[in-house]
Amino acid sequence: MSDYKAPVTEIAFVLDEHAGMAGIAALPGLEEATPDVVQAVLDGVATLTEEVIAPLNWPGDRQGTRIENRAVVQADGFKEAYWQYVEGGWGSLPFPAELGGQGMPVVLATAVLEMVQSGGIAFGLCPLLTQGATDAILAHGSDELKRTYLPKMISGEWTGTMNLTEPQAGSDLAAVAARAQRDGDHYRIFGNKIFITWGDHGMTENVIHLVLARLPDAPPGVRGISLFLVPKFLVNADGSPGARNDVYPVSVEHKLGIHASPTCVMGFGDDGGAIGYLVGEEGKGLACMFTMMNHARLSVGLQGVAVSERSLQRAVAFARERVQGAVAGQPGRAPIVHHPDVRRMLLQMKALTEAGRALAYVAMGSQDRIHHSPDAAERAFHEERIALLTPIVKGWCTEMSMEITSLGVQVHGGMGFIEETGAAQHLRDARILPIYEGTNGIQALDLVGRKFLRDGGAGMKSLLAEMRGVATALGAGALADIGTRLARAIDALQDAADWIRANADAAGVVPGAAAYNFLMLAGTVAGGWQSGVAALAAQRRLAAGADNADFLRAKLLTARFYAEQILPRAQMHAEAVQAGAQTIMAFDEAML
Repeated sequence: MSDYKAPVTEIAFVLDEHAGMAGIAALPGLEEATPDVVQAVLDGVATLTEEVIAPLNWPGDRQGTRIENRAVVQADGFKEAYWQYVEGGWGSLPFPAELGGQGMPVVLATAVLEMVQSGGIAFGLCPLLTQGATDAILAHGSDELKRTYLPKMISGEWTGTMNLTEPQAGSDLAAVAARAQRDGDHYRIFGNKIFITWGDHGMTENVIHLVLARLPDAPPGVRGISLFLVPKFLVNADGSPGARNDVYPVSVEHKLGIHASPTCVMGFGDDGGAIGYLVGEEGKGLACMFTMMNHARLSVGLQGVAVSERSLQRAVAFARERVQGAVAGQPGRAPIVHHPDVRRMLLQMKALTEAGRALAYVAMGSQDRIHHSPDAAERAFHEERIALLTPIVKGWCTEMSMEITSLGVQVHGGMGFIEETGAAQHLRDARILPIYEGTNGIQALDLVGRKFLRDGGAGMKSLLAEMRGVATALGAGALADIGTRLARAIDALQDAADWIRANADAAGVVPGAAAYNFLMLAGTVAGGWQSGVAALAAQRRLAAGADNADFLRAKLLTARFYAEQILPRAQMHAEAVQAGAQTIMAFDEAML
């Protein structure tokens, strides 16, 4: 047993009240997601993560991974844990039944993924990327590729990777130099990729790489990039792994965190070319890869929530046990949980974690409505909504995970700086989250440039209107103070959005300078919006005589704390947005 306790009651509340699970389960094709099934899934995954995955987090971090005989050796216990995950069918939940999936809602799979990631981000990255690769093949692969690869990827028997980054091509994918050559009904791939998460391991008998590369006659830039499926082992006619393909791990990176996740340098084509198969059309690889990237970005935001939950639980447990000093109303020396400033830090961790979770589940719930709603207008609405929320969930939730895990160390005091307490691992693991799958600077530019300015602010206008509806609903009775503070923060977001639209320049300097603070502003207000939704739901349930009254009263207090202590940040970010780019751009590089 580990120190992690899956927050099943909290997750069930978020599924019901934020994601709208009842409405999702009523959509065509999702009717089997009954309350009993949902609860059984949550309870089953909770047991797996608490008893199997979470206990591996600390020893896996200590041991890390290594390469022997051109193959990665994963941390002890990971293979056995992974196969318990596979045998439980947990990775197959959201995929079509005809391909071996269970046809369950994406948002329910989100709950599974959150708990697995709380068990250990390093472990959870493997199924996370496999699901993203599966989505990409499902959306863009040929019928033959789907028949050959998807059943075993959906079951988890084979895992998947994303191969974008090269030494000279990080966020700038136009610089991708990996080469592809046509060779009959397939291609041969040559080049190197870096930072490939779970690029190789011994947990499964095959690893399926999705690789961006250029054909010889391809135009420059992103329009010349194609996407290829490159298996570690070629697949025989009967579906079994066959000959070894020409793709190998060259090295594993030595990282600040996620030590048990092998981050590989991958070499393709050192001995004649790695055989690959085109996914989608030639020259349309980046568009195909974005299916996987968008899944990964939302999932990384969820990772921020997951590691925050783990850090919060550890900090609360320590604060209840650590005795230091005297506190009014407490006899003798008191556990530090009674100290006001420690209580402030813990509540800050709790409020941000719960707001981030709700926001992530709302975004994931849009996926189910896009795929299953018979109403075209509803599908269009949720396509717009998830496009807007994706950079916010990825950017804000991961930035908050850095704040939360740092507070987790602070609650421990000097003991938090000692590795053996485990608090520092969460901070180290969280540090990658604002970087990979598109840095948060990229997410900010995406939000402002692609998701806000490009549509004339229509998506943001719709979101602001929905937020104002919640603020108005809060405006009566005991929750009026929360509604007032939320309305003020929404006004700040509106003002900042209007300012960017009015001052945006063709060169993109002003939007670029304002983008990060606008992202943080949007995330802060969106978190307050969902915190308000939680307060309204808790109030309604208490009035109906719900039996978990303490949990619901905590929801009300958490919402009030968020409104009082977190929402004032909106004014700060709005002022920073409207300061413009002049001072930022006045600095010559020699002055830095």
